[in-house]
Amino acid sequence: MPRHLPLLFGLAAALLVGWYGYRALVGQQVGFPLEAVVEAEAQVPLPTEPDDWKGGIDYRGLDRDFAALAARPEMAGMAVAIIEDGDIRFVRTYGVTNKDSGELVSPETVFRWASLSKGVAGSLAAKLSADGKLDLDAPLSKWQSSLRLPGGAESRISLAQLLSHQTGLTKNAYDTKLEDGQSPGLLRAQLVTAPLQCVPGTCHSYQNIAFDTASEILGQAAGTLYSDAVQKQLFEPLGMKSARFGMEGLTGAQSWARPHRDDEVRTLSESYWRVPAAAGVSSNIVDLARWLRAQMGENEDVLSPATLTMAHAQLIRTGRVYSGDLARALGEPSYGLGWRSFNYSGRHLVGHSGAVDGFRATMIFDPATRTGVAVMWNSGWGRPFRMPFAVFDSYYGQVGNDWLDLSDLPLPDPAPPLVPVQK
Repeated sequence: MPRHLPLLFGLAAALLVGWYGYRALVGQQVGFPLEAVVEAEAQVPLPTEPDDWKGGIDYRGLDRDFAALAARPEMAGMAVAIIEDGDIRFVRTYGVTNKDSGELVSPETVFRWASLSKGVAGSLAAKLSADGKLDLDAPLSKWQSSLRLPGGAESRISLAQLLSHQTGLTKNAYDTKLEDGQSPGLLRAQLVTAPLQCVPGTCHSYQNIAFDTASEILGQAAGTLYSDAVQKQLFEPLGMKSARFGMEGLTGAQSWARPHRDDEVRTLSESYWRVPAAAGVSSNIVDLARWLRAQMGENEDVLSPATLTMAHAQLIRTGRVYSGDLARALGEPSYGLGWRSFNYSGRHLVGHSGAVDGFRATMIFDPATRTGVAVMWNSGWGRPFRMPFAVFDSYYGQVGNDWLDLSDLPLPDPAPPLVPVQK
């Protein structure tokens, strides 16, 4: 356990005491419930058109760049939301949910979050810890779980270390077995014989199957199923009506994005929905924007300052995030409770990205300015991961990076000519 973690948790506890005193005072003065606030926010028109885009960011210029990116043959559809100074200032959708049908993406279209889901587990863990329902420093063996680590390390690794990928296992241990249809619970038990990358607790090594032990532990701490705890304690209070777990959470929506690889519509696989804490959430872009605002501290009745301090704490240094020029632009990469953080142009950013077959997603924000970006798209192309940094450059008044320049790519084939219909 990093030496500074107890200090961070102590600070979070102090903040929590102050928060609840403030909340009680405000509750007496305001006289109406949180649900009324959420409902009122839901009635605010979405900034989906150019005349709605207000703020210091060059939204019209970014919209042109986003549209050019979305029009590439590697893409299918995309949904974007930008929060500036704590407010939703831009919501825009591009392309199609399905290249076979041509259905357009809308703000109601549901996409997969993939590994953005890890931040949900981390946020719930911090919230339960702040409520005194679990000890993040206690060893995993305190709880009934299916996880078994080499050398019995589950008796030494804490929940905080699990959520920050410090199990010592080789990266993405047994993911291919999960993709082959094997049970995640059985795979967690088999990790006892898996190879190690380092001594448990001494390095960051990204996981899905081991990470999802959190769904077992957090469910026990909350006294219910993990998915139900998330819905009741996080999604419902935030008004996130489209946010759901499982395949039905995607395919049950009136509009949902199909996964693509170039022009091929991919077949959905159940695999990563079976590790809900690691990759189980789907929603539309509006609800992802609500989640983004909550992580900035805009919904303190749901996620208090103390809870966010715990969730976003830098617990372990990691390797580089992304690749190429973008990787070199991001300094001091670290990981907290399901959240990444790094420095960009002298600013501290927090967020996460995700990828499953035919879907990608990213959400990154600047806590100091309460400004951030959420993007989801239904293809496997990685270029849109650059989009948040183009937005930050516009907000910071920084030039010269050209994150959305496409001149290095071959020109797409021209669209086939329209064939007139004979009458």
